[in-house]
Amino acid sequence: MENFTPLTATIGGLLIGLATTLLWLFNGRTAGISSIAGEIYPFRNGAILWRVLFLLGLPVGALAGYFVGPILFSELTRTTPTIDLSPLWLIIAGLLVGVGTHLGNGCTSGHGICGLSRLSPRSFVAVGTFMAAAIATVFIVRHVV
Repeated sequence: MENFTPLTATIGGLLIGLATTLLWLFNGRTAGISSIAGEIYPFRNGAILWRVLFLLGLPVGALAGYFVGPILFSELTRTTPTIDLSPLWLIIAGLLVGVGTHLGNGCTSGHGICGLSRLSPRSFVAVGTFMAAAIATVFIVRHVV
């Protein structure tokens, strides 16, 4: 396998599990990103600050990983992805993701991390659907197109 980094992948998975567990223990909420973002508006008393802070923590964590990760782990490199899509296609892709999370009653993080850990039947179906679509997409892109 190319670019497989088991140590950092394990640490990342443990940190995600810790974050979702802490949110559940201290706030009684699951860490589904689409639900957290989608429930910021309409405004409710006491329900906005933690959501905004949680969502701001996502890019802050990514930036910290970008700058600190290669210092701590030699297997990581400081590279930025190249995107071959025009801004129009990126907007269309983002809208399609939004529609998909609405239709699926949650996003991959919500179903895959929080839903499966709660043994949610709906999340098992959703994750199975995500995985089947991903497998089919990779097969088509690599072997058909």
